[in-house]
Formats: sequence, C-alpha cells, structure tokens
Amino acid sequence: MGKTLAEKILSEKSGTEARAGDIVVAQVDLVFVQDGTGPLAVRQFEASGFENLAKPTRTAIFLDHAAPSPARELSNDHTMLRSFAKKTGVRLFEVGEGVCHQLVAESLANPGEVILGADSHTTTAGALGAFATGMGSTDTAMAMALGKTWLRVPESFRVVVEGHFGKGVYAKDLVLHLIGLIGADGATYKALEFGGETVSLMSISERLTIANMAVEAGGKAGLFPSDNITKEYLVAQGRGDKYRRLEADADAAYERTIKINAAALEPTVSKPHTVDNTALARELRGTKIQQVFIGTCTNGRFEDLAIAASLLKGRKRHPDTRLIIAPASRKVLLDAIEAGYIQTLLEAGAVIDPAGCAACVGIHQGVLGDGENCLSTANRNFHGRMGNPNSFVYLASPATAAASAITGEITDPREYL
Repeated sequence: MGKTLAEKILSEKSGTEARAGDIVVAQVDLVFVQDGTGPLAVRQFEASGFENLAKPTRTAIFLDHAAPSPARELSNDHTMLRSFAKKTGVRLFEVGEGVCHQLVAESLANPGEVILGADSHTTTAGALGAFATGMGSTDTAMAMALGKTWLRVPESFRVVVEGHFGKGVYAKDLVLHLIGLIGADGATYKALEFGGETVSLMSISERLTIANMAVEAGGKAGLFPSDNITKEYLVAQGRGDKYRRLEADADAAYERTIKINAAALEPTVSKPHTVDNTALARELRGTKIQQVFIGTCTNGRFEDLAIAASLLKGRKRHPDTRLIIAPASRKVLLDAIEAGYIQTLLEAGAVIDPAGCAACVGIHQGVLGDGENCLSTANRNFHGRMGNPNSFVYLASPATAAASAITGEITDPREYL
C-alpha cells in the first residue's frame, strides 16, 4: 500500500516505514519561535541545561507579534531574544521584516522537510510540501536543542478540489467553506492533504492561505504536493536547488476524502466567535463594520494587496469604517510600493502598518472598541482575539474585505468586480 504525503515525509525523517498511528522520532529541519512564544522557549532551553543549538543556521527567531513593541515588558522580551540570538547563532528576523510564517515561506521552507514552530499557524509551510506543524514552547525548545522530536504520524484527509473559481471567489473562500463543512474540530490531529485540478493550478500564495488555516479545523498539518509551481516559486526565491518533486502515492490510504466543486463556491465569511460559523457574504449584507483589517500570515501577501487595490482604486473607504493594511513582509511591502498598490490604498483612506502581525493578535495597531465589528483577512475570530472581548471579528477574503471597506457593511465583492 502506498503512502500519504505525511507518511512519506515522516518515514524519511525517522528512518522507518512510518504509517498513520505510529510513534516516530523524526529529524527536524527547521525550528522557530516568535516574540510571543520565544521567551518561554528560551527559558525552557536554558533551564534544561542546554547551551548550544543542534542546528543554529536552521533555527530562527522572529520579532513580529509586537512589532514595533507597544510596551516595556514586550520590549524587554525582544532584548532577551536578541541576546539569545547573538549568543547561540540563531537567525534573528528583526522588527519590520514581517510575519514569521511569510518569512519562513520566502526564505527557509523546502519540500520534504519537517518544520516545527512555537506557533499554531506553522502549518503554513505545508504549501511548499513540508510537514510543518506547531508545538508548545517546551517541545520547541527541546527540538532546538536536540534537532529532533517525537510525533504520532497523523491519519490523512484527502481534500480534492475540482473546477475553477467564479468571479470574486478566492482560496480564502475555499478554506472557510471547508472549515464550515467539517467543523472547527473536524480534522483534529489529521493531516489535510490537498489535491485536484483546482489545487494543481493554484499559486503558492493561494496554497499558503489554505495551509495556514488547516489548523482552524484542528489539523496537525496542511499539505500540498511539491510540483512545478513549487519549483518556480523556489527558483524565484533563490533556492531552486532545494526543489524536489513530492506527492502522495496513487494507492495511499486516506481516512476520509472530501470533494469540493470550486465553481459552486461563493464569497464566504466566518461570523463571531468561531471560524466554522460560516455564511455567504451576500447573506450578511447590512452588518455594519467599523474596521477592516487586510493583512496577516493568511492574506497579507502581494497578491492579496493587489486584489484589495483593484477594488479600492478610485474609491474611498466608508467614512465610518477604518481601513488598516499590514503587509506580511518587507518584501511584500516593497513590491506593493513598486506596483503602486500602496499609493492606491492610501488614496482610498487606508492606514499602512509595518510588516508584521499588527492588529491580528490584539496587542496593538488596531485594537477594537466595545461593541465594534471588524472584518479581517486573518485566520481566527475567537472571543477577544483582536484585543477586546466586547468586540466582534468576522473573517473573509481580501476582496470581500475591500468591498466592505467601501460600503461600511459586509458586502459581496462581486458587486465591485
């Protein structure tokens, strides 16, 4: 019997014939933390008596969640992480360079690797054919020290998407539809493996959006095959030598197969306070929005800003609706400036935050007021997610977000396309 992508990668990295349900000890190719989880990981690393990293050049720290720091305590955490990086040789990505998951995709992740991050959305790198998953700070600290970790090989769900997206429908709508279909715990500790005609044509940007949100259905990993699109991306990022073709075997065994017709999808929104609480954007017309946030590791890429700018060009945000833009990385910001998208967004009334997480986690740069609604392109809308438990967060694509910024209420973007 053949193997799924998860079984193939974990077999190779553990030196065993790994099958779903097996416990393996796998070599870790890349491990990283960010400024929210990093301080605990560093303290655990040091408290365990370790001084040296197993793979300093394949260990990374990202200062992205509080960037720039809005508080003395967070500034002190940054100081500690910078000191640790100098002492151990770990790669440090400074304030303003971008969100960890975007930077991992741009600079670090490769097909067939095992990637661990002290952040649940580490699954993002699965778009490049890596087994990427989030772990707690203590487990991540041990991986930093030992270069390996133990894992239970997950069962896999095969998600087959066929057909072409209609006007105004994007990868974000697909993944919100999927989570609404199977539930926020519908794929707990499963590997979501994506395939089909639609997936084979998707850009890496689209794949990153979907892999990023696999964890919102409980997934341990969100995996895409490594194909010619992966190769083109890696070549463009300067690491074409890291490309390898990787796909599941034709006779691999899946616990469940889910089939989705892309042509039948419509712009979709997650309503407060769970990601699987989905509805069609057109059904929510009239829901007033006080803030629109376009960015994050889910939808802060160049292609996302291009979509938002195309809808907002020549238009203005609604006077009662704030519009905040946070590019996912410095490269995204520079490319968007060169393409004229930042000027278009500024002319539409947007505020441009530094490259980083910004308002997503509710630390700064967009905390909501009591009773306010925000339509965000992020991946989570939990109670209090954006810093105020008395506010409400809706999730949608950049197109739906941009259209809603124009009208001041949740709006189907097809009205503007």
